[in-house]
Amino acid sequence: GAQIIDVNMDEGLLDSTAAMVTFLNLLAAEPDISRVPVMIDSSKWEVIEAGLKCVQGKGIVNSISLKEGEQAFVERARLIRRYGAAAVVMAFDEAGQADTYERKVEVCTRAYRILTEQVGFPAEDIILDPNIFAVATGIAEHNRYAVAYIEACRTIKRTLPFALVSGGVSNLSFAFRGSNPVREAMHSAFLYHAIRAGMDMGIVNAGQLAVYDDVPPELLTAVEDVLFDRRPDATETLTALAGRYTGATKAPAEDREWRRLPVERRLAHALVEGIADFIDEDVEEARLQAARPIEVIEGPLMDGMNIVGDLFGAGKMFLPQVVKSARVMKKAVAILVPFLEHEPVAAGPGRRTKSKIVMATVKGDVHDIGKSIVGVVLRCNNYDVIDLGVMVPAARILETARREGAHAIGLSGLITPSLDEMVHVAREMEREGFDLPLLIGGATTSRTHTAVKIEPHYHGPTVHVLDASRSVGVMGALLSPERCAAFGRGVRAEYAKLRADHEGRRARTQTLPLEEARRRKHRISWDGYRPPRPCGIGPQVFDEYPLAELVPYIDWTPFFGVWELRGRYPAILDDAVVGSQARTLFREAQALLERIVGAKLLAARAVIGLFPANAVGDDDIEVYADDSRTAVRALLCGLRQQGEKPPGRPNLCLADFVAPRETGIGDYVGAFAVTAGIGVEEVCADFERRHDDYNSIMTKALADRLAEAFAERMHERVRKEFWGYARDESLPNDDLVAEKYRGIRPAPGYPACPDHTEKQTLFALLEATARAGIRLTESYAMWPASSVSGWYFAHPEAAYFGVGRIGRDQALDYARRKGMPVREVERWLAPNLGYDPDA
Repeated sequence: GAQIIDVNMDEGLLDSTAAMVTFLNLLAAEPDISRVPVMIDSSKWEVIEAGLKCVQGKGIVNSISLKEGEQAFVERARLIRRYGAAAVVMAFDEAGQADTYERKVEVCTRAYRILTEQVGFPAEDIILDPNIFAVATGIAEHNRYAVAYIEACRTIKRTLPFALVSGGVSNLSFAFRGSNPVREAMHSAFLYHAIRAGMDMGIVNAGQLAVYDDVPPELLTAVEDVLFDRRPDATETLTALAGRYTGATKAPAEDREWRRLPVERRLAHALVEGIADFIDEDVEEARLQAARPIEVIEGPLMDGMNIVGDLFGAGKMFLPQVVKSARVMKKAVAILVPFLEHEPVAAGPGRRTKSKIVMATVKGDVHDIGKSIVGVVLRCNNYDVIDLGVMVPAARILETARREGAHAIGLSGLITPSLDEMVHVAREMEREGFDLPLLIGGATTSRTHTAVKIEPHYHGPTVHVLDASRSVGVMGALLSPERCAAFGRGVRAEYAKLRADHEGRRARTQTLPLEEARRRKHRISWDGYRPPRPCGIGPQVFDEYPLAELVPYIDWTPFFGVWELRGRYPAILDDAVVGSQARTLFREAQALLERIVGAKLLAARAVIGLFPANAVGDDDIEVYADDSRTAVRALLCGLRQQGEKPPGRPNLCLADFVAPRETGIGDYVGAFAVTAGIGVEEVCADFERRHDDYNSIMTKALADRLAEAFAERMHERVRKEFWGYARDESLPNDDLVAEKYRGIRPAPGYPACPDHTEKQTLFALLEATARAGIRLTESYAMWPASSVSGWYFAHPEAAYFGVGRIGRDQALDYARRKGMPVREVERWLAPNLGYDPDA
């Protein structure tokens, strides 16, 4: 009973153009099918045009838009008209997809005017799609999406004569995936109102479309409240109803005995258990009983948080539970804030705080999951935390600490250049006469680095904090009048020993002369080797990559590490100590991930490129513009291991895995930059406006996992499709995580190529900022933070390794090859220097 057949042959393993032609020719030979209009659907214009040449009668093109500007839009519209087809026109222009009523009408009107006035396109052949987006996602900005579409339909039909209106109806209900009755009710109600407003056609599963009058009144009211944004709690109401209509079994009713307790104990129980369901009524009851609102915070709420802090410190609560407790506390305080503001004497939640700490991710770095968790844990233990965010310069950190009367400063960073920035902050604190404790944390930091590089530059207490669970103890010791002096002496003695040990190890390390290390390089036999040629040369862009395709590639073990639950997935789910909490965390992560994917809360983009290349000199790789290998597009400068190795083990460099130019063999390398972080800031900001740090942190952690999964998926596609040297590869996800495949994808800034500045070469080669929306900070961190970039090497003997310590001779040689000052090279490679650059 289909009224239009949409044909799409976009698939990596197909010759899409040939497949489209073959399939449409087969359709044309079937009388029962050929009478139905065909919609030719592809993201590639050449495939659409090939299809237009095959279609009998009047076809439809899906789709064109103003995304690439007016010139491309007009050119394609003229060709469509020449072939006698109609066109779906998406409400998408150079500024992005139209989401509000005003933008939908503006973009559709502009496209209609261009088509009818410039191209001479018949108005009745224009099918405008003003974009149906998901509603009831929990993000306030999405609440008007349905009504915006319906209102846009009405205006389009009134102001753009003869144009048709279409839309993908299933997009509307992605937030309720798994609840088919609710989705069907949403589609039915939406179509009822949209058709009355002028909608002509839509993509919908007619077999799963409820009759409008048959939708239960209670459900219909809740659905229409959502569609028309009639109530502030419409999403929550529909979500609560959804369980009744899914047929799914609900968890056993929660034990409500605690609801009979006095209000003070109910509040403490809610904080410890992370239950926010009754917080409004309980806080109001406590407020009415108290002489002043501040007493509710200083009394039962702080008592509850003290219990949380004690349990966490004793290892009886785990980090995810603590973050949930903080969410409840934030909501409780938010209820009281309006009353606190009207008190005659200034008072607030900070009145009984122990101390104040200013925290920041240092200049040039964009990663803040760990810092956010530390902030939550400290707040739970009654500290006042001022979080300055990411990429914060030293001057702002110190100015804020002085203005706010801070008792400590905490610095965080993930990438290795952040280590140098932390040294700079310490020097500035010394120069400006600070004596506050300085706390250092982040993935690349360590006790040894703090002892060797940071503490010598600042006379005040300088302490490395391993993870969030240690932050409370460290702060308590540093700020306790009784324990501070002894704690400080202990840390200084420990760090002095670490410095001595470090110097001893460096003195004992055998660093080979660079020429000797090169003589011991990995020698591949190139005789008879034929490098696989990629299917295409140059960059290839992947926009709006389906998140659902990435989910199976997620490595979950690092996700649990973010929450300080130690263990490998899936064994961690059955761990005797943390298994129960890991299962709860995993279940809630899966629920949020399903919502992110279904409602498209995040977007994934990628650019990859495969290029002709050859090794040159000893340690470098030339990347060429094309297979003529005459024009050099980029030079990848490599670093070689200089440490003394046991007999038979080579001193590796990435250039060893690419055929040298003098062999006459035409080899190749690849590059990639992927992100799954587009939209993270907006989603997290919405959670934080609702005092929900738990889901904000969860979103960032999931975005990081999706980005790594994206890198894994694209590497698989490179091996099997785009480079095609492992077309028959069939590995389960565990083997992908274990990297049991041919080829490697080392990333600049990591052990095999530790120089972050090589990202500049990679990004220029791919034009990654323009093509994928990923940019580099001044310290070569990637933004959005949930991004991954690196190189592809295909040789069967290519393997991961760590460069380790390098000698002064290699630093000088590397600086010469890169055309950089030696001091600049030494700054970026500071963690790898096997010598003191100041000696």
